[in-house]
Amino acid sequence: MATRNELLSEYNRRRDFTKTSEPKGAVAPASGDRKRFLVQKHDATRLHYDFRLEWEGVLKSWAVTRGPSLNPDDKRLAVRTEDHPLAYGDFEGTIPEGEYGGGTVMLWDTGWWEPEDDPSKGLKKGKLSFRLHGSRMKGGWALVRMRPRDGEKRENWLLVKETDEIASDDGESLIKENITSVVTGRTMDEIAQGKGEKRARVWRSNRSTTENLKAGAIAENDNARKRAARKPSGKPPAFRPPQLATLVTKAPAGDAWLNEAKFDGYRLVCAIGGGAVRCYTRNGLDWTEKFPAIAAALAELNCKSALIDGEVVALSDAGSNFSALQKALRTGASTRLYAFDLIELDGKDLSRKPLIERKETLRVLLDSLGTTATVQYSEHVQGKGEHVLAAICKAGQEGIIAKEAKAPYRSGRTRSWLKVKCTKRQEFVIGGYTPSSKQGRAFASLLLGTFEDGKLIYRGGVGTGFGERVMEELAAAFAKRRRETSPFDSVPRERMRDAIWLKPDLVAEVDFAEFTADGHVRHGSFEGLREDKEAKAVKLETAKSTGAAPEPGKSKPPARASKASPTRGDTDVLGVQISHPDRILFEGQGITKIDLARYYAVIADRMLPFAADHPVSLVRCPQGGQRHCFFQKHTNDAFPEAIREVPIMEASGETENYMYVHDAKGLVAAVQMGTLEFHIWGATIDRLEKPDRLVFDLDPDPSVDFAAVKAAAATLRDELADIDLKTVAMVTGGKGVHVIVPLRPHAEWDEAKGFAKRVAQSFAERDPEHFVATMSKAKRKGRIFIDWLRNDRGATAIAPFSTRARAGGPVATPVGWDELESLDAANSFHIADIVERIEAGTDPWRDIGKIKQSLTKKVLDSVIG
Repeated sequence: MATRNELLSEYNRRRDFTKTSEPKGAVAPASGDRKRFLVQKHDATRLHYDFRLEWEGVLKSWAVTRGPSLNPDDKRLAVRTEDHPLAYGDFEGTIPEGEYGGGTVMLWDTGWWEPEDDPSKGLKKGKLSFRLHGSRMKGGWALVRMRPRDGEKRENWLLVKETDEIASDDGESLIKENITSVVTGRTMDEIAQGKGEKRARVWRSNRSTTENLKAGAIAENDNARKRAARKPSGKPPAFRPPQLATLVTKAPAGDAWLNEAKFDGYRLVCAIGGGAVRCYTRNGLDWTEKFPAIAAALAELNCKSALIDGEVVALSDAGSNFSALQKALRTGASTRLYAFDLIELDGKDLSRKPLIERKETLRVLLDSLGTTATVQYSEHVQGKGEHVLAAICKAGQEGIIAKEAKAPYRSGRTRSWLKVKCTKRQEFVIGGYTPSSKQGRAFASLLLGTFEDGKLIYRGGVGTGFGERVMEELAAAFAKRRRETSPFDSVPRERMRDAIWLKPDLVAEVDFAEFTADGHVRHGSFEGLREDKEAKAVKLETAKSTGAAPEPGKSKPPARASKASPTRGDTDVLGVQISHPDRILFEGQGITKIDLARYYAVIADRMLPFAADHPVSLVRCPQGGQRHCFFQKHTNDAFPEAIREVPIMEASGETENYMYVHDAKGLVAAVQMGTLEFHIWGATIDRLEKPDRLVFDLDPDPSVDFAAVKAAAATLRDELADIDLKTVAMVTGGKGVHVIVPLRPHAEWDEAKGFAKRVAQSFAERDPEHFVATMSKAKRKGRIFIDWLRNDRGATAIAPFSTRARAGGPVATPVGWDELESLDAANSFHIADIVERIEAGTDPWRDIGKIKQSLTKKVLDSVIG
């Protein structure tokens, strides 16, 4: 059995410690009763996550190529690497280019692990089960060794999340929402640039590991002494109710106003003093435990005491939004405090000083933290309110807060702080819900209201925006709040019939297009529960029709149209009024909501022959493709008439109302509701049981290049032609190709599905190295999945000419077979390209209507290959 030093010999052999700042491998005592675990995000030849478990004096290590996932169905490849010294668990920095593992290393997570069985035996047998207690990775996990292939030298394992309260269907959220160091708060770019080094542990190659440890400990003790010296005994300042903004219809003009971004999160008033930090909600609730990283960062401020006002948001690659913040609070993902006001400092009340002076003092104070992503100063622009609002809205954000530069700080709602929103969004009280007939769905929609003069006034319903986990949490909360009578002052008769009433103490944040003539929410989308607001305080929030307050000392100017948005006539497309026309929908292309509506109006003549009157499912992204999106296939009360509905009996025996579009106005109406993708059935509403096409979706593993996909599509085309079936091709806007067989609707679904399955399995059996016909992600490695499951009743596929909710807004595009051979990718067509093709008369499917074929008995009995 190898000694500990021998275990680290491979680690030392690979590194030149005169060039790299990594710690030299040496035996080290155990770190304590709790065995350490950590994850280092490592941008070397390929970005990956190094997963390490302390055992027998070393760190057992695996390279997880795609990072950990919270979804138990995701089995992430974890390649066993050499053991690392325990000291490596504190390393964050850059390994020089050309050295082994050259690249940036971030301490992405740290904590301790709890093995279920003897780890030594588990490593030998090939299965380790354990619980993690980290900042980000929590709950039950397992490492399972894969059976090696002939000649394979490396040890391949799988990292799998166990099913428990931490698990989530959104497995990717763990790495998407945690993009900073768990120790220093730095991003990968900041680490690579050497920013904030004074906050990180720096290893020097000219010191031994023991010297490095000792130096680090001395430095940390020195820092602790400095912190203690500047923090006298005492208590943090008392909570003070925050200043609130008044909603207005347009941004104020003039340099007397400071314009800041309106953040989409929780308001926090943070009290710092005597070495302690308290984080309060706007109502004075102590939420310090919910934001430990923020509290820890604020504790480092170079002051005796302070009272700071700000807003906490979630951090993710997609920006910040309220839904992401709620998920962060559940999962422990990264959050950030944007600090925008300083009320007290070192025992002095600053509230009477002008805002612009308070903000400058705050900026200097925050500079004492160095580089950190956890607490940041909220920047502002002086004057130019309309231009700032236009830019904020174009970026897909919520709006701005305009503040009088010379005004004091006053608790409560004032006119010296004004909020101007890009979207209509506010809080509503949940007073009940309508039950759902769909199996597994807890409710169909929430019934909303606001309190006016002590009465709960009905404001309509919201039936979209719920993920599976959120729906389960709401259902559990509702079970404790049921009551016999309606809490509303009055409710429309149609809502009374089957409603379930609730105690009105839950507050929902809802994004919506507008209020109807009777004051009900239209096109609403649930964003999350607001635990920081009392239900009784929720009133209908209406903007002052007179607009913003005038500049101090000046009379109010006459009303005029804003230059930031198109006029009403400019936002009408085929009779559909497009709200938020300037909202950017696709990252990297500058495509706005009004652009997308006009695109579908232009493309309708090409798209409708294939998509009209087919049941359709929509991918809706009300805030744009970089924000929260959800998949919807059933209608609800808020849908416009242009999106039609048809009752369809599902496999469960229950009947649900499905959507379909019949004309161009229906496509545009879907865009108004935030639709970025259209997915259609393979049958029309008048012949639901008989498909009018087959779709073979060639879905490649990321390691398969597009040339192989094109070759596979051509081979499938030729083999189907051998049994007299003609095909057309479509690039999906993703990474694959659809080989489509147009049909006369004669065969039933079971016959179509069975035939498609036999074709796919034939390919997989003849060439198992390149094709697979099962959904298993583990079996797709290096192969193309021939997805035949889209040929089932109720299954959908992306519609021709539909945009995709991805960066750049690629389009699913019909192509000719000769054209396909010349393409470099399946996502190379965008909106401008499609319009250009139409203008040039390019129509690869122009003769598709001449294809008259069906799944005859002869075809069904044919054997492919």
